[in-house]
This record gives sequence, structure tokens and C-alpha cells, in this order.
Amino acid sequence: MSSPCADAVARFAADWQRSLRADPFEPPPLADYVPDGTRVRLTVLADLLRIDLRERWARDADLGKRIAEYRKEFPELEHSPELADLLCAEFLARRRHASLTVADFLTEYPDLADEMRDRFAAFDIDDFGTAESSEAVAALADLTPGRRIDDFDLITDLGTGSLGRVFLARQRSMQRLVAVRLSAGRASAPRTMAQLDHAHIVRVFDQRLLSASATEGLDDPNGWAARDSAGLERSLLGTAAPRLVYMQYLPGGTAVGVLDQRRTGPETDGGALLLRAVDAAMEAKGEIRPSDSSVRAEIAGLSWPETVAWVGRRLADALDYAEHHGVLHHDIKPANVLFTAEGIPKLADFALSEAGPRPATANPESPVDDSLPYRSPEQLARLLDPASPAPGTRSDIYSLGVLLWEMLTGTSPFDETPESGDSPGETYERMLAVRRDGLTDAAMAQLPADTPTTLCRVLRDCLHADPKRRWRNGSELAGQLDLCLDARARNLADPPRTSLAHRARGWLIPFAALCIGVPNMLASWYNIQLNQSLIIDRMSADDQHRFATVGLVNNLIAFPVAALLLIFLTRRPLTIGFRLARGREYSARTLAKARRDTLLMGDWAVLVPFGFWLAAGVIWPLGLAFTGVDLPPKTFLHFFAAQVVCAAIALAYPFFPIMVYAVRSVYPQLLVRGGIGPGDERQLRNLARRGNFYLGVAASVPLLGVAGATFVDAGDLEWVIVPVRVLSVGGILAFVVTYRLFRWLEADLLALARAIPQRKR
Repeated sequence: MSSPCADAVARFAADWQRSLRADPFEPPPLADYVPDGTRVRLTVLADLLRIDLRERWARDADLGKRIAEYRKEFPELEHSPELADLLCAEFLARRRHASLTVADFLTEYPDLADEMRDRFAAFDIDDFGTAESSEAVAALADLTPGRRIDDFDLITDLGTGSLGRVFLARQRSMQRLVAVRLSAGRASAPRTMAQLDHAHIVRVFDQRLLSASATEGLDDPNGWAARDSAGLERSLLGTAAPRLVYMQYLPGGTAVGVLDQRRTGPETDGGALLLRAVDAAMEAKGEIRPSDSSVRAEIAGLSWPETVAWVGRRLADALDYAEHHGVLHHDIKPANVLFTAEGIPKLADFALSEAGPRPATANPESPVDDSLPYRSPEQLARLLDPASPAPGTRSDIYSLGVLLWEMLTGTSPFDETPESGDSPGETYERMLAVRRDGLTDAAMAQLPADTPTTLCRVLRDCLHADPKRRWRNGSELAGQLDLCLDARARNLADPPRTSLAHRARGWLIPFAALCIGVPNMLASWYNIQLNQSLIIDRMSADDQHRFATVGLVNNLIAFPVAALLLIFLTRRPLTIGFRLARGREYSARTLAKARRDTLLMGDWAVLVPFGFWLAAGVIWPLGLAFTGVDLPPKTFLHFFAAQVVCAAIALAYPFFPIMVYAVRSVYPQLLVRGGIGPGDERQLRNLARRGNFYLGVAASVPLLGVAGATFVDAGDLEWVIVPVRVLSVGGILAFVVTYRLFRWLEADLLALARAIPQRKR
């Protein structure tokens, strides 16, 4: 798929998520995202339909649409090679929402019933059983390295899991090493996985369904024959032919090895612990460790909590990418997190549970599988009651949180010691109850002593029993984990409770009033001293009275209007942070607006007074002229020049103390609520650039005072020399303080911006 087409799918998925937070809710119109061009149009349309089906049926049955409706809206679907796959997607989406049998579903599409019956049999759906045969299982058990299977020479046995046996193999046609998984007919969703191309997702190349029987495959020296899934004939699908999936080979082992190292080695080893696990896995496979790797050097310099955050940030980014391509994982566990030779993590086995849950009592003797400890409360509830709401993106966030907690502490966050004699249903009920109770004090005590407060907070939110209280998606989680990897950023996001930044969170209004009031009062003193000497003392008593009256009226109007305008412009920072601290919840859009307004607080605090000073420089003399005071032109010039200097004082000095306070005490309260993204990163960098302008204004204040004095007659200099000297000396001292605040602000903003990188999906 071309890049514009991939963008169309990603935009559609992102707009679906935004529509869920909109009021009123309205799904995005699918037709707006389908490009022109027959071949490309069909490909993109199929991906868009998968997303639309999943989102609609996951929300409400009344919102759900059937392929029959899409076929009427898009007649070209009749000729799509993916029509049967789309029908499978509809069946799975509907069955997650309510009970539905294959027989009932096929009656709705009689013209495609035969083809769909074969397709369901191949993918182990509903009443077709496990699609495994004892002959195929036995044949897989007898396989040994050195054999050739179709286009693949088996080199090393990499292990056996619930999905089949995995071998390191050489693909003859491509002359490359790949991982080959052979399963006895289990569904593998390779079409879903093959569309995911991301740096932290294991790349699946394709699947092949072996056309000969298992016994023939072992007897045949050339191995099983196979045909590519794209052109597969369906005549053998019902006979449980073995399935081959080949994918990217990663020599660094899985998170299972990392957990083993964590349980036996001290966390004080930091990133070296992860590298030991990777090296041990490579040594077992006969691989050679990279001798020069910047990634390994980076990992080695991390503490263990930072290493966990580093791994988790990449896995969360993978989940976000997959979600924006219409794919959820729902089977996150240590065995599905693989590592490269450099220690880079990659998620494997997306969408392998598409067939939906089986009843908990289907096989009372079945053992508890290794993914069960990582299941979310929604998944456990679904195992107990198939009619329960289908797990969504936040279910994967929960599972990843469990895995990261276990990596961090070496133990599960929940005490789930199995009890002998429990049936699967009883096990699910007990695990669900434990998860709903939340993290215990004993679990918190297992955290390493150097665990940052930010990482602890992020994982606690991942493991919240209520999905609505977790991070909304992988992008939010990745952004929060980025904060954990920058010491300055995490101290800003989660300052110690004893710190001044934390204790000052409720001081916004008095602090802002002080920062705005003091410079403007000093500007007023300078203005009064200058005007008194050059203008007022030279007026008649009546004109002085009129001058005072105009000034009083001007101030009575200007000050309240300016104050109300400032309160209106900063209403979100003033109220939302206060309410968040008291348990109020806000939408991601509202929080984004509050973060934007917080970063504009300093601008409004200086631009509003600046504008009023300049306006007063024009309105006040006009008001005097209207009352009958006759002022010479030079007096107007003196008055306006003094107003300009006062406006510069109001513009230069309040900005930096207000923004340092806002970035350290107000903005973090909004940042930790999630929803951060590229827009926030741009706003932070723009604020850092604006700081250079305000720093220049602060440097110009003493120069403006001196420049204004040059317009005064030589005989009048003795009357203005004192205010000008005070302004010059005070301006220099104020610039030194301002420059220090500028450096603090710049460092804070760049630290936060580094933790909110631009994400390319």
C-alpha cells in the first residue's frame, strides 16, 4: 500500500478515536477516506471496513453495520478478493458482542456460504472445533532440525509453545534467516499481522498451508509442499493440514529470559541485566554478540527502572501503531515480547485470539495457560461470561502494565497463588476479584528503592480495574514513559511532595497577581515621577484637577477591564488544575486546551497590560483635550514616550516568573493526565523561542529610559535624572534576574519537549 493510502487508514482510525470523545458522538463517514483508483481503492477500503466494523460493534449493536450494508454503499466490494475475509471480520465482531453461530451467520449470506464454511474451518472458528488432528500433532513432534519443509531448511529448534513449534530456518528463495512456526491447524491471522510494519513489531512475512498430509511430509525427503495463502485452494482446509508461518528472526530471546535474570540478579545492575538476558539467549543459539552498538551502550547506562520504562515505551508505541491500523493484541505476555541482538524489544503474535473467548467450563481439565496472569479484568469477565463487553485498547494497556511491573519487581503485582482443585471458572473468578481490589501495600513494597515516582504513577494507572481510568491508548502510555526517561522531566511531572513546586500548586492567583502587580506598580511610579516634573507641575490648578479626573476615570475603567480579560483568557489553567486535584475528570480535548492556555499565561499576563499602557498613552491626552486642557505637541510626545517605557516594563518582567511557576506547578498537573502528543511538543518549543523575544525586551528597558531622556530639554534634565537613573540601574539588575529565570525556563521546556517526541505511525 502506498504511503498516502496508509495515511488514509491511520487518519480514519484516529478520527474514530476522536469521535468517541466528541459531543455529540458521530462516527466518521467512511466514504471520505476511500481514495480514487480501482485497485488501490479496494485495498484501502478493506482496511477501513475492518476498523469500522470493529469500532461500531464494540460500542453498540445498534451502531453496528453488516457487510451487506457496506456492499450496497460500495458496489465494488462484490469484486474484492478480500470479501470473504471481511465477512470473517464481521462474524468475529458480532460474536464478541453477542452469541452467534456459524450456521446462523451463513444463512445471511447464502451466495457465499460454501466459501465461508471453508474459511471458518481453516481459522478454527466456532463449531469447527480445534482443527487439529492427532496425525498432524504427531508429525510436528517428530520434526527435527536438518529437515527441509517446502522453501525452508530447518536449522535450530527455537522452542514449542501453545501455537506450535518454532524453528530457525533458512529461506532458500530469499537466502535469509527467518523464524518458522509450524502449527497443527491453529489460526494465525497472518494477513492481519503482515500489514503491521513497525520498528517494535515482529515482522510477519506470510503463511503457507501445507498441502500434503503430515505423514507424507515426513516421508518425503523434500518436505511438505506448500502454497502461498493468497492463492490457496480450499479443498484441504477441513482436513487440518499443518500451517506454516514465517517471520522475522530475533536472536535475543524473549521477556521470559529477562524475568529469569531479574529474579536471580540484583536490579542494581540496571540495563546490564537486560543485556545479560539477551546475551544468554544468543549464546544458547550460537549467535555472536554485537561488538559495537550505540543502543547497547545506551541501555547499559540506564538504571533498572529506566530500563523497564525504555522497554515499555517502545512496546506502547507498537500498540499505538497497531491500533491505528485496526489491530489489537489481547495476548501480551513475556513469550510474546522478543528482543534483537542489541536489546530492542518487539511485540509478536498480534490478533491471534480473534476467534473470541471459549466458555470457562468448556474443558474443566484444561490447564491454566501462561497468558492468564496478564489478562485484564475485562478479559477475565469475558471468559466467565461471553456476553460481557468486548475488551478494547485499554485491555492491552493493562496487560502491558502487568508485564512491566513484573519486569520491574521480579514478581506479579497480584497475589494469585493457585489453589488446588480449582476449576478454570473458579480460577477466573478469583483472579478477577484480586484485580478489582487493586494493588496492595505488599505489592508496592516490592518496588525497587530507586523507582521514580513517575514510573510508579504510570504503572498504577495502567493497572486500574476500571478501563476508563487507564491510559486511553499506547500513545498516551508511551508519552508518560518518555517522562520517566528524563530526570529533569520526571521531576517536573512528579515533584516531591515536600518540594516548593508541589506545595505552590494552589498559589496561582496570588502569585500571578504579585508578578503582574509589582512591575506595573514600578512602571506607574516612574510614569508619575516623569509626568509630575514635565507636565503636571506646569499646568494651572484647574488643568491639574482635570488631569487627575481623567486619570481616575481611565484607571477605574482600565484596571477592572484588564483584570477581567486576564481571568477570561486564563480561565482553564485557573480552574481545571484545582478541580483535577479534587477528583474531577476532563476529556482529552479539554485537557489539551488547558495545557495550551497554560503555556500562553505569560503572554497574556504581559500583552494585556502592554496594550492598555499604549492605549492609555493615546486615550489620556485625547481625554484631556476633550475636557478643554490645551497641551502643546511636545507635551503629548513626552507623555507617550513615558507610556512606552512603562509598557516595556509591563512586557518584560512578569513573563518569566509566571512561566517558570506555570511550567513547574501548573502544567505538570495537566501533563500527567495523558493525551500528550506532537502538538504539545510544538507548543513547548514555541514557548522556548518566545522567551528569547521577552529576554530582548528586558534588555531594552534601560536603553528605552535613556533614549526617552534625550527628548527632554537640557534645562529639564535635572528634573528627570533621578527616575532615569533608577530605571537604568534597576533595569540592569532586573535583567540579571530575568536571564536566570530564562535559563531555568528554557531547560524545563526542552526537557519536557524531549519527553514528548513527534510520533510517526
